[in-house]
Amino acid sequence: MFTGIVQGTAPVVAIDEKSNFRTHVVKFPPELLPGLELGASVSNNGCCLTVTHIDGDLVSFDLMKETLRLTNLGEVKAGGLVNLERAAKFGDEIGGHLMSGHIVSTAEVVKILTSEHNRQIWFRLPTPDMMKYILHKGFIGIDGISLTVGEVTKSRFCVHLIPETLQRTTLGSRRLGDKVNIELDPQTQAIVDTVERVLQNREGAALVSGDRPASHHD
Repeated sequence: MFTGIVQGTAPVVAIDEKSNFRTHVVKFPPELLPGLELGASVSNNGCCLTVTHIDGDLVSFDLMKETLRLTNLGEVKAGGLVNLERAAKFGDEIGGHLMSGHIVSTAEVVKILTSEHNRQIWFRLPTPDMMKYILHKGFIGIDGISLTVGEVTKSRFCVHLIPETLQRTTLGSRRLGDKVNIELDPQTQAIVDTVERVLQNREGAALVSGDRPASHHD
């Protein structure tokens, strides 16, 4: 599990590309190395990856076909930065919201509005069906960053970013057309899906009741 509080950005210094598979090597900042072991889970742009090799401050991760399909990690080139977060420990402060590191989709940056002290970024998801899980003032994970949703339309949503977030994460360098990783809030998903299922069951029961043939006593 992760908290969505990015602990640092780090460059991908090497990429070993294979068919539907790649290994990328990240140069870790010193403060994130203590206690890091093979098999540890680390969030890379919000995607939970497993440490496969450690050579000093160079840490390797394997990216499978599904990861490359669903996330923006397949588009990262050598020299590009990724947001990093080590897995949360029991007793850690949860400054954001609990996140699993399971990316459901990418979203495209479609509008950026910058003012003196903050930045508003608008995103568009590839399928409108996912918008039902994105609620005004709800939680969302964007490239591993726990953020509060701002305005929401039928096909787009935005977040408001303070200077600290812009400086400490890769969102400060995002441009129009860039793809970001999206993790939906599982509690919101569960509530929306449950309500939909209850309503469908009620509609189904009403139809069955209405179609029942009348008895001789009616």
